[in-house]
Amino acid sequence: ISLDHAVSLPRPSSSARDLLDSLAEIYSILVALEGLEKAFNKDSVPEAEYTELCARLLKQYRGNLGDGNGTGRVEREFGALEDFAARWQIECPRASERIRTGLPATIAQAASTAAAAAAAAGPLSSSTGAGGAAARASTMAAAPPSTQSAILATENFITFLDALRLGMASKDQLHPLLSEVIQATNRVTDADFDGRASIIKWLIRLNGMRAHEELDEEGRREIEFEVEGAYRGFKGVLG
Repeated sequence: ISLDHAVSLPRPSSSARDLLDSLAEIYSILVALEGLEKAFNKDSVPEAEYTELCARLLKQYRGNLGDGNGTGRVEREFGALEDFAARWQIECPRASERIRTGLPATIAQAASTAAAAAAAAGPLSSSTGAGGAAARASTMAAAPPSTQSAILATENFITFLDALRLGMASKDQLHPLLSEVIQATNRVTDADFDGRASIIKWLIRLNGMRAHEELDEEGRREIEFEVEGAYRGFKGVLG
């Protein structure tokens, strides 16, 4: 073989390049998410900025992984998160935990705090009525709500409830809408209004499902009841 002779190497197909691009993007997201979690734990990034960046990275991760039903080419090649990290020697325990919950730490921690407060406060905190929410919110320091943000949050609640009533029940239909609800309410108030913890609970439950999986009839009735209660609680905070 002449060393001066150019050898043509086979070029990967378009689909193969797309697969590699998606896996490389997931790799970079894991690295970025791990770095963001470390920075947040060191108080090196403001909470609002962290929440926005983390939510964006989680959305990009889900988008690159595919539909989540186990049949997509990227998802098959990716396999389990732990296997992918081991194969490419990525140390990302914080990113893995964030992906497991599907929520920024600021939102997940707030849910735990709200649940603990509700348990300690007794029947008053468990009420889903607007009066109970307003009474509890009056004891907490919260920034005055922006009218525009409050209107947007209200619209997000209505959109989610309408989606349920139209028969939507799968993760890929409900999780994005419910994520918009919690993010919109966070922009309005820091108060742990009645039902807020229930929204977080359902976000975590939906995140653990495959994209094509659907809530059964009991689950749909339960999520509608609890989100309606959270909506009343949110309106009680607004006064």
